[in-house]
Amino acid sequence: MARFWSLSLLMSFLIILDQLTKGAIQSSFSYGETKPIIDGFFSLAYVKNTGAAFGFGANGHEIFRQIFFLALPVVFCFWIFIMLVKTLKGPFYMSLAYALILAGATGNLIDRFSLGYVVDFLMFYWKNEANHFPAFNVADSCITVAGFLLVVDFFVQLKNKKEKADVPDTVSK
Repeated sequence: MARFWSLSLLMSFLIILDQLTKGAIQSSFSYGETKPIIDGFFSLAYVKNTGAAFGFGANGHEIFRQIFFLALPVVFCFWIFIMLVKTLKGPFYMSLAYALILAGATGNLIDRFSLGYVVDFLMFYWKNEANHFPAFNVADSCITVAGFLLVVDFFVQLKNKKEKADVPDTVSK
């Protein structure tokens, strides 16, 4: 039960951090404004993402957008919560991965329901802003780290399965 409460505290902190940073950008920047932080590499920017990752579906029909950006993510969050609860007694990094996904999805859903879009503001690029990676936010970072943890889990499980298969049966018949 301690793990659940620790992860709940972490999720709450990350959702609040996500919302505070997005609010700071909205109050300090005009839409579309960028401010270089590390010249030739990193800027803060105020970007409105009306689509999914990398703006996918931003120009879709309103019904499509409501289903795919509001309804399905809510269902997905319930499913991720169930996965989180199921992994509480397993490896910590699995529970952490699900908690990070849930925190990130919740942070972006708050934007979608309250603003109709997600505020992105972290922009990395090479030499000039025209060569930038799509802008993202704290919630997106949580989901990305979780994805990395899930990939690590996949390889750990694969390794364990291989090691189990390589162990000779020492039980005599």
